[in-house]
Amino acid sequence: MTPAHASTPAVPGAASAAASGRSAGRAGSAAALGAYSLLAVPLMMTALPLAILLPDFYTAHTALSLQAIGLVLLATRLVDAVADPLLGSWVDAQKARGSYMRPVLLAAPVLAVAFYLVFRPLQSLDAGGQAAWLFLTLTAAYLGYSLAIVAYQAWGAELAHDDAGRARITAAREGAGLLGVLVGGSLPQLAGYGVAAATLVALLALGLAALAWRAPRPPQAQPLPPGNPYFAFVVPLAARNTRWLLGVFALNALAPSITATVFVFFVADRLGLAAQAPLFLAVYFLAGAAGMPLWTRLARRFSLHALWLAGMLAAVAAFVWAYWLPAGAVGGFAAICALSGLAFGADLALPPALLARVIDANGHSGQREGAYFGLWNFVNKLVLAVAGALALAILDALGYRRGAQDAAALDALAFAYAVVPCLLKLAAAAWLLAAWRGRRF
Repeated sequence: MTPAHASTPAVPGAASAAASGRSAGRAGSAAALGAYSLLAVPLMMTALPLAILLPDFYTAHTALSLQAIGLVLLATRLVDAVADPLLGSWVDAQKARGSYMRPVLLAAPVLAVAFYLVFRPLQSLDAGGQAAWLFLTLTAAYLGYSLAIVAYQAWGAELAHDDAGRARITAAREGAGLLGVLVGGSLPQLAGYGVAAATLVALLALGLAALAWRAPRPPQAQPLPPGNPYFAFVVPLAARNTRWLLGVFALNALAPSITATVFVFFVADRLGLAAQAPLFLAVYFLAGAAGMPLWTRLARRFSLHALWLAGMLAAVAAFVWAYWLPAGAVGGFAAICALSGLAFGADLALPPALLARVIDANGHSGQREGAYFGLWNFVNKLVLAVAGALALAILDALGYRRGAQDAAALDALAFAYAVVPCLLKLAAAAWLLAAWRGRRF
Protein backbone atom coordinates (compact mmCIF):
# COMPACT_ATOMS: atom_id res chain seq x y z
CA MET A 1 0.00 0.00 0.00
CA THR A 2 1.10 3.56 -0.71
CA PRO A 3 1.23 6.19 2.03
CA ALA A 4 -1.76 8.47 1.68
CA HIS A 5 0.14 11.74 1.66
CA ALA A 6 2.57 10.66 -1.05
CA SER A 7 0.12 11.07 -3.90
CA THR A 8 -1.94 14.05 -2.70
CA PRO A 9 -2.25 16.56 -5.56
CA ALA A 10 -1.23 20.16 -5.05
CA VAL A 11 -3.98 22.73 -4.60
CA PRO A 12 -3.93 25.19 -7.50
CA GLY A 13 -3.24 28.77 -6.48
CA ALA A 14 -1.35 30.10 -3.49
CA ALA A 15 -4.34 31.96 -2.08
CA SER A 16 -6.51 28.88 -2.36
CA ALA A 17 -3.86 26.79 -0.63
CA ALA A 18 -3.53 29.23 2.23
CA ALA A 19 -7.28 29.45 2.73
CA SER A 20 -7.52 25.69 2.50
CA GLY A 21 -4.90 25.30 5.20
CA ARG A 22 -6.81 27.60 7.54
CA SER A 23 -10.12 25.81 6.98
CA ALA A 24 -8.48 22.39 7.33
CA GLY A 25 -7.05 23.46 10.65
CA ARG A 26 -10.48 24.40 11.92
CA ALA A 27 -11.89 21.15 10.55
CA GLY A 28 -9.31 19.31 12.63
CA SER A 29 -11.16 20.21 15.82
CA ALA A 30 -13.39 17.40 17.03
CA ALA A 31 -16.04 19.92 18.09
CA ALA A 32 -15.98 21.63 14.69
CA LEU A 33 -16.16 18.31 12.87
CA GLY A 34 -19.07 17.24 15.07
CA ALA A 35 -20.85 20.51 14.34
CA TYR A 36 -20.47 19.90 10.61
CA SER A 37 -21.54 16.25 10.82
CA LEU A 38 -24.67 16.77 12.91
CA LEU A 39 -26.87 17.81 9.99
CA ALA A 40 -26.39 14.35 8.44
CA VAL A 41 -28.59 12.83 11.17
CA PRO A 42 -31.88 14.54 10.16
CA LEU A 43 -31.09 14.43 6.45
CA MET A 44 -30.56 10.66 6.47
CA MET A 45 -33.45 10.19 8.90
CA THR A 46 -35.78 10.59 5.93
CA ALA A 47 -34.15 7.81 3.87
CA LEU A 48 -35.92 4.66 5.07
CA PRO A 49 -39.38 6.19 5.58
CA LEU A 50 -39.44 7.63 2.05
CA ALA A 51 -37.80 4.67 0.32
CA ILE A 52 -38.95 1.60 2.29
CA LEU A 53 -41.87 2.39 4.60
CA LEU A 54 -43.90 4.64 2.31
CA PRO A 55 -45.34 1.98 -0.07
CA ASP A 56 -46.75 -0.03 2.83
CA PHE A 57 -48.14 3.16 4.43
CA TYR A 58 -49.96 4.22 1.25
CA THR A 59 -51.32 0.73 0.71
CA ALA A 60 -52.85 0.79 4.20
CA HIS A 61 -54.10 4.39 4.26
CA THR A 62 -55.20 5.18 0.69
CA ALA A 63 -57.16 3.65 -2.16
CA LEU A 64 -54.05 3.36 -4.33
CA SER A 65 -52.95 -0.01 -5.65
CA LEU A 66 -49.37 -1.21 -5.39
CA GLN A 67 -49.01 -0.76 -9.13
CA ALA A 68 -50.14 2.87 -8.94
CA ILE A 69 -47.85 3.57 -5.99
CA GLY A 70 -44.94 2.02 -7.89
CA LEU A 71 -45.57 4.19 -10.93
CA VAL A 72 -45.70 7.34 -8.82
CA LEU A 73 -42.48 6.35 -7.04
CA LEU A 74 -40.76 5.78 -10.38
CA ALA A 75 -41.91 9.17 -11.69
CA THR A 76 -40.69 11.01 -8.59
CA ARG A 77 -37.35 9.23 -8.68
CA LEU A 78 -36.83 10.23 -12.32
CA VAL A 79 -37.59 13.88 -11.55
CA ASP A 80 -35.28 13.75 -8.56
CA ALA A 81 -32.39 12.15 -10.41
CA VAL A 82 -32.57 14.52 -13.38
CA ALA A 83 -32.70 17.52 -11.04
CA ASP A 84 -29.49 16.66 -9.17
CA PRO A 85 -26.99 17.98 -11.76
CA LEU A 86 -29.01 21.19 -12.15
CA LEU A 87 -29.20 21.64 -8.39
CA GLY A 88 -25.45 21.10 -8.16
CA SER A 89 -24.77 23.85 -10.67
CA TRP A 90 -27.11 26.19 -8.77
CA VAL A 91 -25.30 25.40 -5.53
CA ASP A 92 -22.02 26.48 -7.12
CA ALA A 93 -23.60 29.73 -8.28
CA GLN A 94 -24.83 30.42 -4.74
CA LYS A 95 -21.40 29.61 -3.28
CA ALA A 96 -19.81 32.08 -5.69
CA ARG A 97 -22.15 34.75 -4.30
CA GLY A 98 -21.48 34.00 -0.67
CA SER A 99 -21.71 30.56 0.93
CA TYR A 100 -23.38 27.15 0.95
CA MET A 101 -25.74 28.19 3.76
CA ARG A 102 -28.36 29.70 1.46
CA PRO A 103 -29.14 26.44 -0.42
CA VAL A 104 -29.17 24.47 2.85
CA LEU A 105 -31.47 26.99 4.57
CA LEU A 106 -33.81 26.93 1.58
CA ALA A 107 -33.87 23.14 1.34
CA ALA A 108 -34.38 22.27 5.02
CA PRO A 109 -37.93 23.69 5.49
CA VAL A 110 -39.02 22.24 2.13
CA LEU A 111 -37.85 18.81 3.25
CA ALA A 112 -39.48 19.11 6.70
CA VAL A 113 -42.88 20.28 5.43
CA ALA A 114 -42.96 17.80 2.55
CA PHE A 115 -41.97 14.91 4.84
CA TYR A 116 -44.90 15.74 7.13
CA LEU A 117 -47.39 16.14 4.27
CA VAL A 118 -46.41 12.99 2.38
CA PHE A 119 -47.57 10.93 5.37
CA ARG A 120 -50.82 12.94 5.71
CA PRO A 121 -52.78 11.99 2.56
CA LEU A 122 -56.21 13.58 2.39
CA GLN A 123 -58.88 10.91 2.78
CA SER A 124 -61.41 13.10 0.96
CA LEU A 125 -59.52 12.70 -2.31
CA ASP A 126 -60.23 9.95 -4.81
CA ALA A 127 -57.50 7.61 -6.03
CA GLY A 128 -56.36 10.06 -8.70
CA GLY A 129 -56.15 12.88 -6.20
CA GLN A 130 -54.22 10.75 -3.75
CA ALA A 131 -51.76 9.77 -6.48
CA ALA A 132 -51.26 13.46 -7.29
CA TRP A 133 -50.80 14.23 -3.58
CA LEU A 134 -48.15 11.52 -3.32
CA PHE A 135 -46.35 12.73 -6.42
CA LEU A 136 -46.26 16.40 -5.39
CA THR A 137 -45.32 15.91 -1.75
CA LEU A 138 -42.78 13.18 -2.43
CA THR A 139 -41.18 15.17 -5.25
CA ALA A 140 -40.89 18.16 -2.91
CA ALA A 141 -39.32 15.97 -0.22
CA TYR A 142 -36.83 14.48 -2.66
CA LEU A 143 -35.86 17.87 -4.10
CA GLY A 144 -35.48 19.38 -0.64
CA TYR A 145 -33.24 16.52 0.40
CA SER A 146 -31.24 16.61 -2.85
CA LEU A 147 -30.55 20.34 -2.65
CA ALA A 148 -29.51 20.07 0.98
CA ILE A 149 -27.26 17.04 0.52
CA VAL A 150 -25.48 18.39 -2.56
CA ALA A 151 -24.66 21.68 -0.82
CA TYR A 152 -23.71 19.81 2.36
CA GLN A 153 -21.37 17.41 0.57
CA ALA A 154 -19.82 20.25 -1.45
CA TRP A 155 -19.19 22.13 1.82
CA GLY A 156 -17.36 19.12 3.27
CA ALA A 157 -15.26 18.64 0.13
CA GLU A 158 -13.64 22.04 0.71
CA LEU A 159 -12.65 21.47 4.32
CA ALA A 160 -9.50 19.43 3.70
CA HIS A 161 -6.93 19.00 0.96
CA ASP A 162 -5.12 15.87 2.04
CA ASP A 163 -6.45 12.31 1.87
CA ALA A 164 -6.49 11.71 5.62
CA GLY A 165 -8.44 14.92 6.20
CA ARG A 166 -10.92 14.13 3.44
CA ALA A 167 -11.53 10.65 4.82
CA ARG A 168 -11.99 12.02 8.34
CA ILE A 169 -14.64 14.50 7.21
CA THR A 170 -16.59 12.08 5.03
CA ALA A 171 -16.40 9.31 7.65
CA ALA A 172 -17.76 11.60 10.36
CA ARG A 173 -20.59 12.78 8.11
CA GLU A 174 -21.53 9.33 6.84
CA GLY A 175 -21.28 7.79 10.31
CA ALA A 176 -23.71 10.39 11.63
CA GLY A 177 -25.91 9.67 8.62
CA LEU A 178 -26.09 5.98 9.52
CA LEU A 179 -27.36 6.92 12.97
CA GLY A 180 -29.99 9.03 11.24
CA VAL A 181 -31.00 6.04 9.12
CA LEU A 182 -31.57 4.00 12.28
CA VAL A 183 -33.64 6.75 13.91
CA GLY A 184 -35.70 7.28 10.78
CA GLY A 185 -36.31 3.59 10.28
CA SER A 186 -37.47 2.89 13.83
CA LEU A 187 -39.19 6.05 15.07
CA PRO A 188 -42.23 5.99 12.73
CA GLN A 189 -42.97 2.39 13.73
CA LEU A 190 -42.46 3.03 17.44
CA ALA A 191 -44.10 6.43 17.85
CA GLY A 192 -45.86 7.25 14.57
CA TYR A 193 -45.14 9.52 11.63
CA GLY A 194 -46.28 12.67 13.44
CA VAL A 195 -43.61 12.21 16.10
CA ALA A 196 -41.07 11.37 13.41
CA ALA A 197 -41.88 14.61 11.55
CA ALA A 198 -41.61 16.67 14.76
CA THR A 199 -38.28 15.02 15.57
CA LEU A 200 -37.07 15.79 12.06
CA VAL A 201 -37.88 19.49 12.51
CA ALA A 202 -36.07 19.63 15.86
CA LEU A 203 -32.98 17.83 14.56
CA LEU A 204 -32.89 19.98 11.40
CA ALA A 205 -32.99 23.12 13.54
CA LEU A 206 -30.19 21.79 15.74
CA GLY A 207 -28.11 20.71 12.76
CA LEU A 208 -28.54 24.05 10.98
CA ALA A 209 -27.60 25.96 14.12
CA ALA A 210 -24.46 23.87 14.56
CA LEU A 211 -23.58 24.29 10.88
CA ALA A 212 -24.06 28.06 10.99
CA TRP A 213 -22.26 28.81 14.26
CA ARG A 214 -19.72 26.08 15.00
CA ALA A 215 -18.89 24.21 11.79
CA PRO A 216 -15.63 24.95 9.91
CA ARG A 217 -16.02 27.31 6.98
CA PRO A 218 -14.90 26.56 3.43
CA PRO A 219 -12.33 28.93 1.89
CA GLN A 220 -13.54 32.19 0.41
CA ALA A 221 -15.65 31.72 -2.70
CA GLN A 222 -13.78 31.73 -6.02
CA PRO A 223 -15.37 33.42 -9.04
CA LEU A 224 -16.90 31.02 -11.53
CA PRO A 225 -15.34 30.81 -15.01
CA PRO A 226 -17.27 32.38 -17.91
CA GLY A 227 -20.27 30.47 -19.21
CA ASN A 228 -23.73 29.53 -18.06
CA PRO A 229 -23.25 28.49 -14.40
CA TYR A 230 -26.51 26.54 -14.30
CA PHE A 231 -25.35 23.96 -16.82
CA ALA A 232 -21.88 23.50 -15.37
CA PHE A 233 -22.67 19.87 -14.50
CA VAL A 234 -21.11 18.89 -17.85
CA VAL A 235 -17.72 20.29 -16.78
CA PRO A 236 -16.73 17.34 -14.53
CA LEU A 237 -17.42 14.84 -17.31
CA ALA A 238 -14.77 16.46 -19.50
CA ALA A 239 -12.08 15.15 -17.14
CA ARG A 240 -10.96 11.54 -17.57
CA ASN A 241 -10.33 11.03 -13.86
CA THR A 242 -13.94 11.95 -13.08
CA ARG A 243 -15.28 9.46 -15.60
CA TRP A 244 -13.06 6.68 -14.22
CA LEU A 245 -14.10 7.35 -10.63
CA LEU A 246 -17.80 7.51 -11.55
CA GLY A 247 -17.50 4.22 -13.41
CA VAL A 248 -15.93 2.37 -10.49
CA PHE A 249 -18.39 3.99 -8.08
CA ALA A 250 -21.43 3.00 -10.17
CA LEU A 251 -20.38 -0.63 -10.61
CA ASN A 252 -19.51 -0.98 -6.94
CA ALA A 253 -22.78 0.65 -5.84
CA LEU A 254 -24.79 -1.93 -7.80
CA ALA A 255 -23.87 -4.63 -5.28
CA PRO A 256 -25.40 -3.16 -2.08
CA SER A 257 -28.33 -1.82 -4.10
CA ILE A 258 -29.20 -5.34 -5.26
CA THR A 259 -28.90 -6.78 -1.74
CA ALA A 260 -31.16 -4.01 -0.44
CA THR A 261 -33.80 -4.91 -3.04
CA VAL A 262 -33.66 -8.65 -2.27
CA PHE A 263 -33.09 -8.38 1.51
CA VAL A 264 -36.72 -8.74 2.62
CA PHE A 265 -37.31 -11.76 0.37
CA PHE A 266 -34.11 -13.47 1.51
CA VAL A 267 -34.74 -12.97 5.22
CA ALA A 268 -38.40 -13.98 5.01
CA ASP A 269 -38.27 -16.94 2.62
CA ARG A 270 -34.73 -18.34 2.73
CA LEU A 271 -34.04 -17.76 6.44
CA GLY A 272 -37.63 -17.74 7.72
CA LEU A 273 -36.74 -14.80 9.98
CA ALA A 274 -38.99 -11.99 8.79
CA ALA A 275 -39.64 -10.80 12.35
CA GLN A 276 -35.90 -10.30 12.90
CA ALA A 277 -35.37 -8.17 9.78
CA PRO A 278 -35.26 -4.83 11.73
CA LEU A 279 -32.67 -6.33 14.07
CA PHE A 280 -30.45 -7.38 11.18
CA LEU A 281 -30.68 -3.91 9.64
CA ALA A 282 -29.79 -2.30 12.96
CA VAL A 283 -26.74 -4.55 13.33
CA TYR A 284 -25.62 -3.69 9.79
CA PHE A 285 -25.95 0.08 10.13
CA LEU A 286 -24.51 0.21 13.64
CA ALA A 287 -21.51 -1.81 12.48
CA GLY A 288 -21.06 0.59 9.58
CA ALA A 289 -21.10 3.59 11.92
CA ALA A 290 -18.78 1.87 14.42
CA GLY A 291 -16.28 1.08 11.67
CA MET A 292 -15.87 4.69 10.52
CA PRO A 293 -13.07 5.50 13.00
CA LEU A 294 -11.16 2.48 11.69
CA TRP A 295 -11.24 3.69 8.09
CA THR A 296 -10.36 7.21 9.24
CA ARG A 297 -7.34 5.97 11.16
CA LEU A 298 -6.15 3.78 8.27
CA ALA A 299 -6.45 6.71 5.87
CA ARG A 300 -3.64 8.43 7.80
CA ARG A 301 -1.24 5.72 6.68
CA PHE A 302 -2.49 4.22 3.42
CA SER A 303 -3.87 5.49 0.13
CA LEU A 304 -7.62 5.88 -0.33
CA HIS A 305 -7.45 3.60 -3.37
CA ALA A 306 -5.85 0.79 -1.38
CA LEU A 307 -8.32 1.14 1.48
CA TRP A 308 -11.35 1.16 -0.82
CA LEU A 309 -10.00 -1.93 -2.58
CA ALA A 310 -9.49 -3.61 0.81
CA GLY A 311 -13.03 -2.67 1.80
CA MET A 312 -14.45 -4.23 -1.36
CA LEU A 313 -12.57 -7.48 -0.83
CA ALA A 314 -13.49 -7.56 2.85
CA ALA A 315 -17.16 -7.12 1.93
CA VAL A 316 -17.00 -10.09 -0.43
CA ALA A 317 -15.19 -12.25 2.13
CA ALA A 318 -17.80 -11.43 4.79
CA PHE A 319 -20.94 -11.56 2.67
CA VAL A 320 -20.58 -14.49 0.28
CA TRP A 321 -21.27 -16.94 3.13
CA ALA A 322 -24.91 -15.86 3.12
CA TYR A 323 -25.41 -18.17 0.13
CA TRP A 324 -24.91 -21.26 2.31
CA LEU A 325 -26.91 -20.16 5.36
CA PRO A 326 -29.69 -22.57 6.39
CA ALA A 327 -33.14 -21.53 7.59
CA GLY A 328 -33.21 -20.08 11.09
CA ALA A 329 -29.52 -19.04 11.15
CA VAL A 330 -30.00 -15.97 13.34
CA GLY A 331 -26.48 -15.87 14.71
CA GLY A 332 -24.81 -16.61 11.40
CA PHE A 333 -26.69 -13.93 9.52
CA ALA A 334 -26.21 -11.39 12.33
CA ALA A 335 -22.45 -12.04 12.12
CA ILE A 336 -22.54 -11.53 8.35
CA CYS A 337 -24.47 -8.26 8.83
CA ALA A 338 -21.92 -7.04 11.38
CA LEU A 339 -18.84 -7.91 9.31
CA SER A 340 -20.25 -6.67 6.00
CA GLY A 341 -21.46 -3.52 7.78
CA LEU A 342 -17.89 -2.81 8.89
CA ALA A 343 -16.73 -3.24 5.30
CA PHE A 344 -19.60 -1.08 4.02
CA GLY A 345 -18.09 1.84 5.93
CA ALA A 346 -15.36 1.95 3.30
CA ASP A 347 -17.97 2.47 0.58
CA LEU A 348 -19.42 5.39 2.51
CA ALA A 349 -16.26 7.14 3.69
CA LEU A 350 -13.76 6.69 0.87
CA PRO A 351 -15.43 7.36 -2.53
CA PRO A 352 -16.59 10.91 -1.60
CA ALA A 353 -13.08 11.60 -0.30
CA LEU A 354 -11.68 10.42 -3.64
CA LEU A 355 -14.13 12.69 -5.44
CA ALA A 356 -12.88 15.63 -3.36
CA ARG A 357 -9.33 14.68 -4.41
CA VAL A 358 -10.42 14.64 -8.08
CA ILE A 359 -11.97 18.10 -7.70
CA ASP A 360 -8.66 19.40 -6.37
CA ALA A 361 -6.64 17.66 -9.07
CA ASN A 362 -8.83 19.21 -11.79
CA GLY A 363 -8.30 22.72 -10.41
CA HIS A 364 -11.98 23.14 -9.53
CA SER A 365 -11.69 23.47 -5.77
CA GLY A 366 -13.85 26.32 -4.49
CA GLN A 367 -15.74 26.55 -7.78
CA ARG A 368 -17.34 23.31 -8.94
CA GLU A 369 -18.00 21.16 -5.86
CA GLY A 370 -21.75 21.42 -6.37
CA ALA A 371 -21.50 20.32 -10.01
CA TYR A 372 -19.40 17.30 -9.06
CA PHE A 373 -21.64 16.18 -6.21
CA GLY A 374 -24.80 16.85 -8.21
CA LEU A 375 -23.48 14.50 -10.88
CA TRP A 376 -22.35 12.04 -8.17
CA ASN A 377 -25.84 11.86 -6.66
CA PHE A 378 -27.42 11.54 -10.10
CA VAL A 379 -25.27 8.47 -10.79
CA ASN A 380 -26.06 7.03 -7.37
CA LYS A 381 -29.81 7.36 -7.88
CA LEU A 382 -29.60 5.96 -11.39
CA VAL A 383 -27.75 2.94 -10.00
CA LEU A 384 -30.47 2.43 -7.37
CA ALA A 385 -33.14 2.41 -10.06
CA VAL A 386 -31.20 0.03 -12.30
CA ALA A 387 -30.35 -2.27 -9.39
CA GLY A 388 -33.97 -2.62 -8.35
CA ALA A 389 -35.07 -3.58 -11.84
CA LEU A 390 -32.04 -5.85 -12.35
CA ALA A 391 -32.50 -7.71 -9.07
CA LEU A 392 -36.17 -8.42 -9.68
CA ALA A 393 -35.45 -9.48 -13.26
CA ILE A 394 -32.77 -11.92 -12.04
CA LEU A 395 -35.15 -13.41 -9.49
CA ASP A 396 -37.85 -13.80 -12.10
CA ALA A 397 -35.46 -15.38 -14.62
CA LEU A 398 -34.20 -17.85 -11.99
CA GLY A 399 -37.75 -18.92 -11.17
CA TYR A 400 -38.21 -17.36 -7.74
CA ARG A 401 -41.67 -16.18 -6.64
CA ARG A 402 -42.42 -14.42 -3.38
CA GLY A 403 -43.31 -16.94 -0.67
CA ALA A 404 -41.74 -19.85 -2.56
CA GLN A 405 -40.43 -22.72 -0.44
CA ASP A 406 -39.11 -25.24 -2.98
CA ALA A 407 -35.36 -25.80 -2.90
CA ALA A 408 -34.65 -24.58 -6.44
CA ALA A 409 -36.43 -21.27 -5.90
CA LEU A 410 -34.71 -20.67 -2.56
CA ASP A 411 -31.32 -21.45 -4.08
CA ALA A 412 -32.08 -18.93 -6.83
CA LEU A 413 -33.00 -16.37 -4.18
CA ALA A 414 -29.74 -16.98 -2.28
CA PHE A 415 -27.76 -16.73 -5.53
CA ALA A 416 -29.31 -13.36 -6.40
CA TYR A 417 -28.86 -12.07 -2.86
CA ALA A 418 -25.31 -13.22 -2.09
CA VAL A 419 -23.45 -14.35 -5.20
CA VAL A 420 -24.45 -11.74 -7.79
CA PRO A 421 -23.48 -8.77 -5.56
CA CYS A 422 -20.16 -10.40 -4.72
CA LEU A 423 -19.38 -10.88 -8.41
CA LEU A 424 -20.17 -7.23 -9.03
CA LYS A 425 -17.94 -6.22 -6.11
CA LEU A 426 -15.07 -8.27 -7.51
CA ALA A 427 -15.53 -6.66 -10.93
CA ALA A 428 -15.51 -3.20 -9.32
CA ALA A 429 -12.40 -4.16 -7.34
CA ALA A 430 -10.63 -5.20 -10.56
CA TRP A 431 -11.62 -1.91 -12.21
CA LEU A 432 -10.39 0.06 -9.19
CA LEU A 433 -7.10 -1.83 -9.19
CA ALA A 434 -6.60 -1.03 -12.88
CA ALA A 435 -7.40 2.62 -12.25
CA TRP A 436 -5.03 2.77 -9.27
CA ARG A 437 -2.15 1.17 -11.16
CA GLY A 438 -2.76 3.41 -14.16
CA ARG A 439 -3.12 6.55 -11.98
CA ARG A 440 -6.50 7.24 -13.56
CA PHE A 441 -7.79 9.14 -10.53
